[in-house]
Amino acid sequence: MHVHTVENYLSELLPALGVNKRRELVRLAYEICKRDACALQDILPAQKNLNFESAKKQLLAKRYPVNFKTAAKNRFYLPKLELDPALEADLSARPFYPKTVYIETSVLNSPLAERARAAFPRAEFKETDGKTQVGSPNFSRRLDTLLIHREKYDFLKPCPCSCAAAGCGYNLINLGFGCRFECEYCFLQQYQNLHAVLLPANVDEFLAKIDGAKFNKGPFDRPRIGSGEFTDSLVFDDLTRYSSQLVPFFRARPHLQFEFKTKSVNIGGLLEAGGCENVVVSWSVNSPKITDGAEHFTPGLTKRLAAACETARAGYRLGFHFDPVVIYDGCRADYARTVEEMADTLPKDKVAWISVGTFRFSRELKKMIENRFPRNTILDGEFLLDFDGKMRYGDGQRKEAYAFLVPLLRKAFPRAHVYLCMEDPHIAKEF
Repeated sequence: MHVHTVENYLSELLPALGVNKRRELVRLAYEICKRDACALQDILPAQKNLNFESAKKQLLAKRYPVNFKTAAKNRFYLPKLELDPALEADLSARPFYPKTVYIETSVLNSPLAERARAAFPRAEFKETDGKTQVGSPNFSRRLDTLLIHREKYDFLKPCPCSCAAAGCGYNLINLGFGCRFECEYCFLQQYQNLHAVLLPANVDEFLAKIDGAKFNKGPFDRPRIGSGEFTDSLVFDDLTRYSSQLVPFFRARPHLQFEFKTKSVNIGGLLEAGGCENVVVSWSVNSPKITDGAEHFTPGLTKRLAAACETARAGYRLGFHFDPVVIYDGCRADYARTVEEMADTLPKDKVAWISVGTFRFSRELKKMIENRFPRNTILDGEFLLDFDGKMRYGDGQRKEAYAFLVPLLRKAFPRAHVYLCMEDPHIAKEF
C-alpha cells in the first residue's frame, strides 16, 4: 500500500488533523495494513464523532494487541513514514568484485594488497593517503569499493554492550568494516558512514596489543576475545587470510580464547591453520523463516552446520548465536526445528557456548530497514522503546521467548554455556 493512499484516506476521514497527529495515524495505519494485508476501511472505518484520540486508541490496540494495555504511552515510537524507492536494496545475486580498490600508502606493498591485486585484476587500483573520503553515498553500493588500510586506533576494546544491559565480559578486535551479506536486521546499514569494505593490513599490530592487556573474563573460565562486530569474521578470509595469523597466535596463548563469528562457510583458512582448543568458531543461527527470508546471500542452516562439524573435526570448539530471535506466529515450532537439526548434527561435546538475544534495534535503523527492505516482515512485531533507548519486544514477550528457547538449548547441549545477550539485567538474571 502506498503511503499517499493512507494519507489521503485519513485526510478525508479527519480533515482537521495537524501535521504531527496525522503523522502518527499514518504510521499506525500503514503498519497494520502491511502486516495484516487488509484495507484501510477495515481497520479504521468512518464513525460518528471520530477524533484523533479515539482513532489513535483504535489503531494502537490493533497494532500492539499484546502490549497496548500495559505499555506506557511514551514507549510507542511513531516516527514520520518516509519511504524512498531509490533506497531499496538490490537483492540480485552477485560475486564480491569491487570496482575500485584503494590502498593506503603505508601498506601499499603489504601481503593483503598483493592478494587483492591478484584477486581483482579488472578493478581500478588507487593509492590513498588514508584521509580522502572513499566509497559510495549509498550503502547498497558499498561492495563497489574496497579500502585496504593501516588501522591506527581501534585495535582492542571491551564489547560496547547496550547501556545498562547485562554484559558478558567480551573483548573485541575489529578486523574489518562492512559485509557482503544483506541481512535485513543488520545494524551496519544505519551505522556505517563510509560505504565501502575496509580491511586492515596490519593485523600484527592488533596482536601486539593483546599481550599484557587487561581483560574482563566475565562468566567464562578465560578471557574471551573475538572479531565480528563490524563484519563477518570469515566472509573475506580467503582474501585476508587473517585466520592464518590469529590461530597460531592464540594457540600459543592457551590462557586466552578467541572467537570467530560468522554466517559463512568460508573455512578453508581455518582448516589449513589447524584447530586448537582455545579457538572457538561460532555461527549465527536462526529459524528457517528468518535464515531463508531475511539473511540474503547467506548459506542456509544445513550448510552452516556442515561447516561447523568440519571445523570441529579439525580441532576447534564451536559456538552458536541465536541472535536476533524474531517473534512471529509459529516461531516456537520453527526455532525448535533449528535446535533439533543442531542436536542431530553437531558433536555436542564440542559446543562451548550458545547466546540468545531477541531482535532489538535503534530508532534510526527502523526507517532504514523499511526503506531498504519494503517487503520485510521482521518489523511487524510489537516493538517498544526500552530501557536502553532501543526498540525491543515487550518484557513479557521476551521472557516467553527465553523461557521456551533457553531450556530447550540447555537440554540439547548440557555442556554448553547458554546465556542471554544484551538483555535487561532484571530479565537476564531469571535465566
